[in-house]
Amino acid sequence: MKLQLPVHKNEHRTGTVTDLTYEGNGVIKVDHYPIFIPNALPGETIEYVVTKVSKNFAWGRALAWQTKSADRVELADQRYLQTGIAPLGHLSYPAQLKFKQKLLVDLLAKAHLPLEVAPTLGMKTPVRYRNKAQVPVKLIRGRLETGFYKRGSHDLVPIEDFLIQDPVIDQTIVAVRDVLRRHQIPAYDEQTGRGVIRTVMVRRGYYSHEVMVVLITKTKHLPAQQALTAEIVAAVPELKSLVHNINEKQTNKLLGDQNRVLWGQATINDQLLGIDFKISPLSFYQVNPQQTEKLYQTAIEQAKLDGSQTVIDAYCGIGTISLAVAKHAKKVYGVEIVPAAIADAKQNAALNGIDNAEFVVGKAEEQMAKWQAAGLKPDVLIVDPPRKGLAESLIEAAGVMGPQKIIYVSCNPATLVRDLQRLAAVGYQVTQPIQPVDQFPQTTHVESVTVLERTDK
Repeated sequence: MKLQLPVHKNEHRTGTVTDLTYEGNGVIKVDHYPIFIPNALPGETIEYVVTKVSKNFAWGRALAWQTKSADRVELADQRYLQTGIAPLGHLSYPAQLKFKQKLLVDLLAKAHLPLEVAPTLGMKTPVRYRNKAQVPVKLIRGRLETGFYKRGSHDLVPIEDFLIQDPVIDQTIVAVRDVLRRHQIPAYDEQTGRGVIRTVMVRRGYYSHEVMVVLITKTKHLPAQQALTAEIVAAVPELKSLVHNINEKQTNKLLGDQNRVLWGQATINDQLLGIDFKISPLSFYQVNPQQTEKLYQTAIEQAKLDGSQTVIDAYCGIGTISLAVAKHAKKVYGVEIVPAAIADAKQNAALNGIDNAEFVVGKAEEQMAKWQAAGLKPDVLIVDPPRKGLAESLIEAAGVMGPQKIIYVSCNPATLVRDLQRLAAVGYQVTQPIQPVDQFPQTTHVESVTVLERTDK
């Protein structure tokens, strides 16, 4: 039976945008049937063409604007929207902060959780903030290019100014690209599996200004290695580390496991909340240090630590939260599944003379159960899980351990809302307004800090 849809492909229509999705697309409804339209904002009346239809929704493309939103910002470069570098780049920054607060409010309302959400903590200057770039390399019309993929594809769009990255990182990528061009280093081709250079990764310390360049290749052999090294060192004044990373697998995974230092150090240094960190090519280190400091400071303040508490930091990474918390706690236990991250965490603790933080390798949920069985009784549990949220077994272990407080640092509002419901089932309730923090201005991502307390103690 053929579906009777209210619109059909290639149809030209006019409508008013009523909402913005979590991906930053405008929504027009025809008989309650949603049509998602990139680069369209709530309140705008537009002429559009329907480009794709399915059972539950359609996609459209804006053709002309009859009215424009007062919150619209005219972007100088439309490639930021096309590639997804800045999917909210056309929305004024105050409106972006409200959008992120509303994302949480709407998800909570849908789950029938009557919780308050505080205004989003934003940045004074919401551009040029990223301290790390991972830029794919492709051959386009016989010329090696660096840039970013068009949304939903592997078509590279050449870009030199990324808007959201530290300008020194952008300049470094261009300098490295030009060196690779001069030596005719072949770009890796996903279709044929041939070629050498896959990706250029650059990190720059926000406080230290130290630069790391990582050349990620498909091959163990790096052609013209000595000349490449000498020219990159000469072209990047703040360079402290030049690394060759080998990723031989046909995979979407960015980095391989093998690093070779071509010049300088194996790591660079930076600080967060006054704590020194060594950062390697494989380190997970927050990409917006200014906002990370706000995020962690919020978590520490809301935990109300006074030096007498025992704290567990699940998903501790290289120890960024653990070491910041250690200054305010009696003892901190950190757990992380990545062995290299735990090695970094231990090194960072020693580097800062912090001796009340202990780190172990393991799955957070399994280690929680081990600590619980060993009789460890934490006062505060801090969780900063990946986008998939908390494992049910971790929530169960938390319920048995019974810390008075759980501080939930979330990078995904949808899994946060799901987990708040699960935590309620083991005796934890939200006791303060949820605090969103804008870690990624110009994008749709939103981080937040939620405080839960034990209700049956």
